[in-house]
Amino acid sequence: MLGCGSLLAGGIMTPPLGIPSMPESTMQNSPALVRRGFLKIGAGAAISLGVPTVDNSQATAAGNVSGGKTRSVIFVNLTGGMSHIDSLDMKPDAPTEIRGEFKPIPTTVPGIQVCEHLPQLADRMQRWALVRSMSHRENGHLPGTHRLLTGATMPNQRGTDLDNVLSRRDWPCYAAALNYLRPRHDGIPNGVTLPHSLIEGPLTWPGQHAGFLGPSHDPMLVTQDPNSPTFKMDAFALPQGTDPARVEQRRNLLEHLGSGDIGDPAFRDHQRQAFELLASGRVAGAFRLDREPVKVRDRYGRNQFGQSLLLARRLVQAGVPVVQANMGIVQSWDTHSDNWGRLKTRLLPWLDQAIAALTDELESTGLLDQTFVAVLGEFGRTPKVSNLPGEKIPGRDHWAAVYSGLFTGAGVVGGRVIGKSDRVGAYPVSTSYTPYDVGATIYNALGVDLDSEIRDAQNRPSRVCSGKRMDVLFENR
Repeated sequence: MLGCGSLLAGGIMTPPLGIPSMPESTMQNSPALVRRGFLKIGAGAAISLGVPTVDNSQATAAGNVSGGKTRSVIFVNLTGGMSHIDSLDMKPDAPTEIRGEFKPIPTTVPGIQVCEHLPQLADRMQRWALVRSMSHRENGHLPGTHRLLTGATMPNQRGTDLDNVLSRRDWPCYAAALNYLRPRHDGIPNGVTLPHSLIEGPLTWPGQHAGFLGPSHDPMLVTQDPNSPTFKMDAFALPQGTDPARVEQRRNLLEHLGSGDIGDPAFRDHQRQAFELLASGRVAGAFRLDREPVKVRDRYGRNQFGQSLLLARRLVQAGVPVVQANMGIVQSWDTHSDNWGRLKTRLLPWLDQAIAALTDELESTGLLDQTFVAVLGEFGRTPKVSNLPGEKIPGRDHWAAVYSGLFTGAGVVGGRVIGKSDRVGAYPVSTSYTPYDVGATIYNALGVDLDSEIRDAQNRPSRVCSGKRMDVLFENR
């Protein structure tokens, strides 16, 4: 695992994410190699700030419906797909085999109910817009996640999971496209993903990096649990015996040596990025969770969900535009069995406490008006309860036809429900919204024109997002 100190040393460098030491076609066709390459970025090797590739004017949106003052996006990824019927779109009058075990409770907004295991959300419903008509047609985790994280269909989607793992064929994630369109050189990455990548066995979920834009635009990846007492980002530590003055001398020397385009361009880019990150210090400070008051850390919850969202808040305060916080591993919300046990003992209480603390602090610091927050997974769960073969405790399967998402901040008008599902939570009966529309809304919040052009390795142009921004979130109806 490579940190900033290694990049500063000059010398031999293990290729970071996606800079293959073999032909690109070989890397793309090997799931094991793709997974291994993604893991290399770890806590510090993917300091991906990029270099200019297009005119920055492309990144300015015409008609930013979020008000034009948004600085950041926090994407809370309910990886695996949360059951909408057991959380945000309950059906208490449906038959037993559909409604499940939980009961709804009223919220601070008359007429809106949520699950009994989301009491803090219920107390803060006036901040949130609850969309109950999210919908698309992909029930597979990998291609569904690609849609969620990129706002686009997977290019060249294939028939099996092993053929659809993370690759440089993928559409770029939001942070990567932002970095391509609006690169920066102030030591702050355009995106951070935490607290780990989405990997299970031989499968690395697609859509997590810059895809065909190339590794120089990959977001920074944190691969440690921020709830761990040993949480530490060594990537920001200077090599032993090195002080800032010596670092600056080394940087000047390297710039002088590199003035004639000497050496590998990708290696020089990563060296430059490392210097910028170390010189800034703002992001390094954001990772010092030990500096937070104990009461604040407790308020978020002493678990991975809570401390991840606390870290997300600190990164936003440091100026990071896109933070993706994965709420669990790839199967955490994939409740095929023991659906209600897993939801009530861990998943819903952890999420409830964490998003309550996050929005409380964003509001108290004045950042809620500048931060767009989206909370959703790649799909929902089936209306009908079922048992997997050999499993005695029932659950629900994948269901993308209709599900729910929560949105707040950056001009979102809270305290309302948008969209409606049918009486059993199976299909939308009102205007539906897709992951592409969520992507368009994220880009709009970041000030990126949806007609902005991105180009792949063959220099073929594409529109950054084909979705329609969800203007309804910002309309006071």
